[in-house]
Amino acid sequence: MATKVFDRDTLLDLTVNFIPLFIILFFIVGYAVYDPFGLDSVSRILQYVLLVAPFVLLAILTYLSGKAIATAEKTSTMYLPGGATVDDAEPIEEHEEE
Repeated sequence: MATKVFDRDTLLDLTVNFIPLFIILFFIVGYAVYDPFGLDSVSRILQYVLLVAPFVLLAILTYLSGKAIATAEKTSTMYLPGGATVDDAEPIEEHEEE
């Protein structure tokens, strides 16, 4: 059985990036299906570059940040939310330094 890259909590953290990805994807598909501006080829290419480039960069950023979150959750000491700044806080999980 293959291991999951992201667990449920990590996916919830990444939801903030999924929403803009879906919005950009909506406009890419919408402009491919319907041409509301009647642009020439140069303007059309520029339009798609300005939509596809942020989509690809945000997708890469989302993946890399998800990997960083998942790695930090597996290798760092875990506290309750807000507990890391409290004096004498008890960790809920401790990981040994290698």
